[in-house]
Amino acid sequence: MSWLEKLRDLVRKPEKAVLDPDSPGLRVVVSAFDPAVADSAVLAGSPGWASEAPAVLVHHLVLPAERVEEAAAILAQDGYDLREQSRDGDRVLAHARRVQVLDALHCAQERSRMAGLAQRLGGDAPGWEAWQPGD
Repeated sequence: MSWLEKLRDLVRKPEKAVLDPDSPGLRVVVSAFDPAVADSAVLAGSPGWASEAPAVLVHHLVLPAERVEEAAAILAQDGYDLREQSRDGDRVLAHARRVQVLDALHCAQERSRMAGLAQRLGGDAPGWEAWQPGD
């Protein structure tokens, strides 16, 4: 191994483990369904949340069935995967999921964004939760 390769190894950032949203053993560590409670307070009050570790951020959306594909296309632009959970007549409960490290600012921004998207599509965004691996 040359000295240049050794130097590269020393300064190379360690690879971070990638979290798979479909991994078994994920559990809800934070949930925010009360719009009167700030996301910063929700995160601060969660003893199970590991602040430096990636989490699956899951936004709950209630959408008209005919607008689900449109929502999925819009959300995919920012790395979200929209999964249908259940149907109740012409309404669909769906989860918009993305892996990220959580912080209060980004949670609040994304909550606002989801509420705006749901409203434009004739739906609602009742809240979000975060999943991380359990012990």
